[in-house]
Amino acid sequence: MIEHAQRFAELHRDFLVLPNAWDVGSARLAAAVGAAAIATTSAGVAWSLGFPDGDALPMPLYREVVRAIAAAVPLPVSADIEGGYSDDIGLVGEHVRDMIDAGAVGINIEDGAGSPALLAAKIGAARAAGEALGVKLFVNARCDVWLRGLAPEDPMAEFLARAHAYADAGADGIFAPGLVDHDAIPIAVAGCHGLPLNLLARPGLAPAAELRRLGVRRLSAGSGITQAVYGLARRLNAAFLAGDADPLWDGAMPYPEINALMAG
Repeated sequence: MIEHAQRFAELHRDFLVLPNAWDVGSARLAAAVGAAAIATTSAGVAWSLGFPDGDALPMPLYREVVRAIAAAVPLPVSADIEGGYSDDIGLVGEHVRDMIDAGAVGINIEDGAGSPALLAAKIGAARAAGEALGVKLFVNARCDVWLRGLAPEDPMAEFLARAHAYADAGADGIFAPGLVDHDAIPIAVAGCHGLPLNLLARPGLAPAAELRRLGVRRLSAGSGITQAVYGLARRLNAAFLAGDADPLWDGAMPYPEINALMAG
């Protein structure tokens, strides 16, 4: 685990393209096509287990999904823990310890609609949890200014203030989902106090090579791959129920390849 933690941190020195998995199969598939690390998507995991996104996923269930993924892929694994699944700082620390125990060497933790001070306290609890277990946990602080439209008049000023607070609290990276403005990205990079800036794949966002040139150090899929898979499954189900089975074979991964992948 210590080696995975070191490797995960090192990957942020250049440019990490990080796919988000929701179960062992999706994690193994991402690893097979070249992923250097795996992150979970809390939304995808919740949906796969029949829960909505938004702090509704029971931690014991989530912990076991993370444990299974970490055991199934020889790569660093980071867990998206939403807002820590509690506003009780002590409980957030327990949840982070659970994720480390399950094999995660990184977490993504968000401010959402809560106060920056609250997330700063949660970051401190996460940092302490990693230190207590002897793991240099990579704490990625998600700032939802753009994603939630929290400061419509001046989102950059609000982001810069939050990034400063999260860096002071012990974050290892800053995540700005929803930021797509090409000209604003270098300002956000410079405002991260030397920490790597993480962006979320969104329509209108520059290609990965350009993001790297602008100084971005991590690009996440978020729930995007999961949503695409659900969209495809809905179309295939609708076509099949309408009497047309032909679309099932268009671009399908061959059965032997899937079986071999799951056999490890």
